[in-house]
Amino acid sequence: MSLRELMPSRADYDLRPRTLGADLVAGVTVGVVALPLALAFGVSSGVGAAAGLVTAVVAGIVAAVFGGSGVQVSGPTGAMAVVLAPIVAQHGIGSVALVSVIAGAVVLAAGALRLGRIITYIPWPVVEGFTLGIACIIFLQQVPAAVGVAAAPGGNTAVAAVQAVAAATPSAAAWTLGAVAVVAATMLVLGRFAKAVPASLVAVAAVTLLAELFDAPVARIGALPDTLPLPVLPTASAGALRDIAGAALAVAALAAIESLLSARVAAGMTTTGSVYHPDRELVGQGLASVASGLFGGMPATGAIARTAVNVRSGARTRLAAVVHALVILGVIYLATGPVSRIPLAALAGVLMVTATRMVPTRTVLQVVRASRSTAVTFAVTAVITVAFDLIEAVQIGVLVAAFFALRAVARAATVHREPLPGPARPGDEHVALFRLEGAMFFGAADRVLTEVSHDSLRDGIRVVVLRLSGLRMVDATGAKALADLLAALERGGVTVLVKGVQPGHLGMLRNVGVLDELADERHLFDTLEDAVAHARALVASDPGNPAPPLVPAG
Repeated sequence: MSLRELMPSRADYDLRPRTLGADLVAGVTVGVVALPLALAFGVSSGVGAAAGLVTAVVAGIVAAVFGGSGVQVSGPTGAMAVVLAPIVAQHGIGSVALVSVIAGAVVLAAGALRLGRIITYIPWPVVEGFTLGIACIIFLQQVPAAVGVAAAPGGNTAVAAVQAVAAATPSAAAWTLGAVAVVAATMLVLGRFAKAVPASLVAVAAVTLLAELFDAPVARIGALPDTLPLPVLPTASAGALRDIAGAALAVAALAAIESLLSARVAAGMTTTGSVYHPDRELVGQGLASVASGLFGGMPATGAIARTAVNVRSGARTRLAAVVHALVILGVIYLATGPVSRIPLAALAGVLMVTATRMVPTRTVLQVVRASRSTAVTFAVTAVITVAFDLIEAVQIGVLVAAFFALRAVARAATVHREPLPGPARPGDEHVALFRLEGAMFFGAADRVLTEVSHDSLRDGIRVVVLRLSGLRMVDATGAKALADLLAALERGGVTVLVKGVQPGHLGMLRNVGVLDELADERHLFDTLEDAVAHARALVASDPGNPAPPLVPAG
């Protein structure tokens, strides 16, 4: 992809009336759906509802214009809120803008360096385990608000949820749990029987109205700005940069991974042949986080839930995502008064329902039933996500998946002893023919070649023919083990003939010294017939002859 392809172009839009109308409808729809989520994720992250709104507007527009997906909707997300919460607890709210700018610059650089294809290296069970872990954290984060207890900043989410339940009083919990119950029931009922209605917005509005009518003693969002703040470059000293560097890299990694995953899923959901460009997507998301940080927002990523609503609402181009951001901008200028009265428990209810929908039961069953290794990878990733750290969870999940993949490849590497072709001849019992298949790499080489050595150094075997044409891959460890095997057999008085070395493996075998271990350079054959004929000739010759006659190869 050239530099021009990383930049916006006129081809990104289709202003024909039919397409334009579809984008406008989809944009308004997803904007209405995104409003309560932007507020909730802002509060959940510890940055505040206002930062959630700013992020949805600024990052939403920038990512839509510069991103690599025509239907992706970006803004604050649950995964990012989970990562930001401990950063806010440790470094304060003022650090978030700087973290956002630095993380955005890192993601932008990754896109410019064409690292977008990194998403293809994350296995499916790791993705689903990560998503399930995020869903659990989002749900647990809402427990304090749901029972009317102020959560202590930092610490493990599960522990904080248990402590909040223990500290809750019946009088306060009755109001907040009631609000959560109304939100959940409204969203579930409308989601089942009136899918065209923005269920989360209706639920939040209903609870807010009831709270006002009954003067409910519940915590509210509080005052919000009625204008978009002016951009300000975050101040940073050398010490501050050093303190938050690790946090910014973690945020950048999450932003890149989540955005690319969302864009890839969105491309599969569209029926219009929409594709996404991963490198441009990173450029767009990087710019979005930088812009969000300058306006006082939080880091942004592609949001799969809002993107799904966008696609299902008929979005055709990135104009729909721009309209979604403009709808939220309108709320900032026109309706911050009513929005400030929304109970925090109502937002907790929205996020709890959202969390339960992040990983469908069908998907979990598919992962668990796929194979034992897939189920283990899925479970390990989910548990580490909840118990420890999101980025570590992805890293360890990939390592677990890689271990199982290597084990499967190693098991596929086999060695078979075969009968010699053609009619049996006297002396054939002194010739062993082995066929090696699969991958000769560090995970399998020792086991495979031990079997060859075990069978070759007994029963009067004097010549071993190794068929290597079935090897799909040979690494340096496998080649070195093969050289050691040849050396051991030759020292034991067994002559080794090698047949069928693939051209792509010849350089590796020569460089590691496999061919140097052959008693004669002409013990390398292209056809099985020639190799077996030579083996039989060696056996038939005088065993005491130090230089048995060679049968010409070919």
